[in-house]
Amino acid sequence: MKGLDFRKKRKKPSQRPRRKPGSSKLKFEDRRQKLHFERRHIVINAKAVVIWAVEILILCMAAVFLVLAFGERVSVAGDSMNPALKNGDVVLINRLVYGIKSPSRGDVVAFRPNGDVDAHYQIKRIVGLPGETVQITDGSVYIDGEEVTDHVYVTGIDYAGLAEEPLELGEDEYFVMGDNASASDDSRTAEIGNVSRDDIYGKVWFEAGFGENFGFVSD
Repeated sequence: MKGLDFRKKRKKPSQRPRRKPGSSKLKFEDRRQKLHFERRHIVINAKAVVIWAVEILILCMAAVFLVLAFGERVSVAGDSMNPALKNGDVVLINRLVYGIKSPSRGDVVAFRPNGDVDAHYQIKRIVGLPGETVQITDGSVYIDGEEVTDHVYVTGIDYAGLAEEPLELGEDEYFVMGDNASASDDSRTAEIGNVSRDDIYGKVWFEAGFGENFGFVSD
């Protein structure tokens, strides 16, 4: 029949309804573990803090005491104590020992001549003790008329000085000499003379200059 069209009509594919932008949101599950911080209260023990502070204070005081009593440093000037001590050596002074006992013969001591606070410390060895009579004859030291060799490290003394005649020491006086007598100004000279106990600063007990004489100073 004319005018009739028998061709199959293709169906138009069904179209999904378009979603409007923003009409749906993608949701993602957050599976990360959350960090939980535990709050702890710090408790300060006041008693422990006080004990700790007291211990620190005691340690500091002990350190200061030890330095003042045993660690005072004095430098050696000159070679009057050679070979035991040489010019430039640094020695430690024991200031406590003579509060317990009196200086002994053979002790190496540091003192200020005639108590002069502006003078450099002299370092000499004690030869004569209070109440003794000292005399230098024929290059040797005599105490109360007898030659002394123990704890006296000097022989062949060329200059007797004030000790050429018997020299009696007072109740608190000491006669000191350098081991190297030929290079020493000591109790033989009027500038030094007898040394008063009050003028003795302390006992030289250790050479701390890390030099040739490093170590304990012999009596």
